[in-house]
Amino acid sequence: MSERSPAPGGLALIESLVNTLDIESGADALDTADGRAKLGLTEEELPRARDLRESLRATLLAHAGHPPHGTVTPLGTLLAGAPLLLTVDSGDGSARLAPADEGPLLSRVAAAVAEALVAGTWTRLKACESDTCHWAYYDRSPAGRGRWCSMQVCGARAKMRRYRAK
Repeated sequence: MSERSPAPGGLALIESLVNTLDIESGADALDTADGRAKLGLTEEELPRARDLRESLRATLLAHAGHPPHGTVTPLGTLLAGAPLLLTVDSGDGSARLAPADEGPLLSRVAAAVAEALVAGTWTRLKACESDTCHWAYYDRSPAGRGRWCSMQVCGARAKMRRYRAK
């Protein structure tokens, strides 16, 4: 959908997971072996990955000031089951939260959220306002008030609908 550059750091993982589903066409990259491989998922992990994806989407919609598109498991409930470890670099003494096990998607997402919270970038990851899109994007606007994944596509459509309604 979007021509925006990927989100920074671990947020790219979250953006990539949310964007595995194209709401407009119904195409789900998690239905393909390549789509699962990009996220390191097995078929057995798919139901949990889809739950996580929709909980993340609801959170990203909230970041953009929009109501969720349906009933989902709260993200905090899902992330509570993700084991994280505090790691300290012996070279420079920096510390970060890291997944206790690099494999599970849930732990990698939890670590990415923790990283973004520390960096102050978590609320910049948003979902497009368009009901037929909800694509995840990183809002790089100075005021942090971006509403659409693409001003040329979803933003233009919304503006045209408002213009025609007048």
